[in-house]
Amino acid sequence: MDREQDMPGITAGVDGSDNSIRALDWAMHEATIRHVELRVLAVHDAIANYWSGSPVTVLEDEQAVVRTRQAAEDATAKAAARLSSGQPPAVTVQTVHGFAAEELIKASADSELLVLGARGGGFARHILGSVSTKVVHHAGCPVVLVPASEERRP
Repeated sequence: MDREQDMPGITAGVDGSDNSIRALDWAMHEATIRHVELRVLAVHDAIANYWSGSPVTVLEDEQAVVRTRQAAEDATAKAAARLSSGQPPAVTVQTVHGFAAEELIKASADSELLVLGARGGGFARHILGSVSTKVVHHAGCPVVLVPASEERRP
């Protein structure tokens, strides 16, 4: 059996933060090592309908999704350029409008691995953010949380 058919690949969630860029770098490297596809997922956060809780789309969201996609594509190109050797066999960028945790959980259903950046620093690094907590508890695949940089501050 062909490994690429068996393994659905790695999904990296990005939101433009330094932590998500570190996670993207890690996922890009891991996809290269494993020889699997990398899907980069950026979610433009929706507001919730007051009564139903479902995502609401407003006119400005269409342009915001385009900007979110461009930022994710730029971050992906920069991450690929930082690789010292090799590239994943394929890299795709997907942008959706919705709730970050729900979209990441959906993406995990057909992923080998889901990679996210951890939030916080100092004491806060011991506490997961609300999105990470929800994803870790409900994902359909293993989740890697790439920690924030451990740079020392003066």
